[in-house]
Amino acid sequence: MENKTAKQLEKELLYTAKPAVDKESGLFTKAERFCEGYKAFLDAGKTEREAAALSVNMLEEAGYKPFEAGRRYQAGEKVYYNNRGKCVLAATVGRAPLEAGIHMNMAHIDSPRLDLKQLPLYEEGGLALFKTHYYGGLRKYQWTAVPLALHGVLYKAGGERVDFCVGEKESDPVFCVTDLLPHLSADQNNRTLKGGIKGEELNIVVGSLPIEDEDAKQRVKLFTMRLLNEQYGLVEKDFIRAEIEAVPAYKAKDVGFDRSMIGAYGQDDLVEAYPALVAEIEVQNPWFTTLCVLTDKEEIGSDGVTGLQSDYVFHFIQQLCQCQNADYVLTLMASKCLSSDVTNAFDPTFPDVSDKRNSAYAGKGVCLTKYTGGGGKSSTNDASAELVAYFADLLDEAGVAWQTGELGKVDQGGGGTVAKFVARRNVDTIDLGVPVLSMHAPFELVAKVDVYMAYKAFAAFAGAER
Repeated sequence: MENKTAKQLEKELLYTAKPAVDKESGLFTKAERFCEGYKAFLDAGKTEREAAALSVNMLEEAGYKPFEAGRRYQAGEKVYYNNRGKCVLAATVGRAPLEAGIHMNMAHIDSPRLDLKQLPLYEEGGLALFKTHYYGGLRKYQWTAVPLALHGVLYKAGGERVDFCVGEKESDPVFCVTDLLPHLSADQNNRTLKGGIKGEELNIVVGSLPIEDEDAKQRVKLFTMRLLNEQYGLVEKDFIRAEIEAVPAYKAKDVGFDRSMIGAYGQDDLVEAYPALVAEIEVQNPWFTTLCVLTDKEEIGSDGVTGLQSDYVFHFIQQLCQCQNADYVLTLMASKCLSSDVTNAFDPTFPDVSDKRNSAYAGKGVCLTKYTGGGGKSSTNDASAELVAYFADLLDEAGVAWQTGELGKVDQGGGGTVAKFVARRNVDTIDLGVPVLSMHAPFELVAKVDVYMAYKAFAAFAGAER
């Protein structure tokens, strides 16, 4: 090496993640085309129920059939399973026996939001309002004074289902949580940023007109309830049977003069779910059986029957193994899983929370994350060197622009993904995802090239033959 220049040595020996657009000519044009479908998915799938229904439609259009327990499947056949309308599994049967392992890709389709309480409607100060209980790790002050839409499902007495969506059409009304004016916020200004808005202050304004009868009590609440009865046939007790979520009412938009980024609600984690679903749909006759999982409840710890602490994914794998006369334990031991979830992108406005050398950057490709968790790597999966090497080689061979990073400085905070819930089943698992700015806010930012690189990474994994 003594005859090489310093510049040559730097190129050969040192590592710096480069902008993804340097990877190939015309990359941004490809990314823009791919992201048009992604933006439409964002707008149509703002809740886990909507994203699941949209995914099932895409799968059925691509020829997937509902999974039938007990039926033996041939290589290349495509099946799906819809778990309670809130999460979806899609699989393509591989040419190799199941004991060679399944290539699993798991993303989540729930996002932070405001859920209506069981009896939400009340009247105060001449306004009709909904009480909410926030869902997931959101910063409460960010949810005031922004237009909100109400999405959900409700069952009336007798079992009739009512699908509810108000605020998305141009002709619809919207709703909002109020905040104090600066002229009267002296006491509020003394609160911490975390407590600037309290959970019980996230009340949504839904009306202000009183019913005509002056003798009626709670005239504004009654007028609002009458409207709901006339339009949907609801009575107040029906709210107990409902799941209604308040989400931002605006659509996905290009961001920047160069239109290089996407701003939207719910990109954590639809930015992984959509590319994972497309990659699964496109794979044909793979060597390994592929399994794309779009799960629910990740934002609140993956609890419940539609979260990954439930066994629904592994019951599916057990049934698939029974169909194919495969050993379930050996199948899991040989499998590999991508926990496809976002990571934070380095924010130059707030640089102190990140280790610049070990942070992901918007526009530099998808991020391969060895471990998540917090502090001393608590509540993490911490992938092995062998698994990191496998995916690093796979991404390089597929021409994927990728980088590595961790979720902030060691003692700054941290967070988790579904990786640990899969790894506890003895499945080799690693996190891979798109860097996000303003994560968990009502309007998150990602780079289009990173979305496209996530798709390329997932496609490479689905089609891998080793």
